[in-house]
Order: sequence, then C-alpha cells, then structure tokens
Amino acid sequence: MSTFIGKYEAKADVKGRIFIPSNYRKLLPDGEKERVVLRKDPDQDCLIIYPEHVWNEKVGQLKSSLDEWNPEDQMLLMQFVSDAEWLDIDSQGRILLSKRNLQAIGLENSEVLFVGASDKFAVWSKSRYEQSKYSSTDFSARLKERMMRPLTPKGE
Repeated sequence: MSTFIGKYEAKADVKGRIFIPSNYRKLLPDGEKERVVLRKDPDQDCLIIYPEHVWNEKVGQLKSSLDEWNPEDQMLLMQFVSDAEWLDIDSQGRILLSKRNLQAIGLENSEVLFVGASDKFAVWSKSRYEQSKYSSTDFSARLKERMMRPLTPKGE
C-alpha cells in the first residue's frame, strides 16, 4: 500500500475550494479518486481525510472493539461516524471545505497545509501546524523513545 508523505502548501479560494496535491490524488486507489471521507481530528486543529477503504477499515476496527449492546459504546460509534462527511473531488482535483470546517482548523488566511499521515492525510491551517508541531529537539527525543520500545505481540 502506498503512503501519504510530505507536506504541501495550498490556498483555499473564497468558496473554500482547495486542490488536493497531485501526489496525494495519484495515491488514491482506482475507484476512489472521486470521493474521500473527512473528519475533524478530535485532538488537533486539523481535518483528517481518508480514502474510502481506509475509512471503512477504521470504522470496522472501532466497531470490533465495542459492545453493540452497550449504550456508551454505541454513542461513541455514532458520534465518530456522524461527525464524518463525504467530500467529492471535482474534475480539477479540488475539494470543497465548508466554512464550519475552515473555522474548525482556525484558518485565518487562505493558506493551508496538506500533511501526510501514512494511510490518510491532514489539512491544517499553515500557521496552526507550525505552532503545533514539535521542536526538532522534542521530535528527536520522542521519536527515539517510541522507536526503542520493545514490540509487544497483539493480544498481550
């Protein structure tokens, strides 16, 4: 599977249309090049964009970890799914972000940043991303810490 990597700057027009970087559009599987799923990240001021098959896998993972007869679990699933929306990709490779979504990421000007996140990618206000990312020292320390953790087999 191809992965979304790198950062790409883009500009939102007055209607909220933004070109998805061509490198990302090329990675969308055949049959999934005209529509993606968008969800506001619950922890960060960014929007997460999923190819359809990745979204379906995420929902399946969540469902499999929940009890369908537990009301709290069902509310968690409903809120996760209901906060998502389909985004059509037009013939020019643009998506249309609503004013609500642009406000959610704190877009003060039209400058956005597409940031690769492996099987999905994020849309950030360029200034918010710069404020949120780790300093190079913190990044290095956190990366070393995570990479040096011993792997634990699933199920343990």
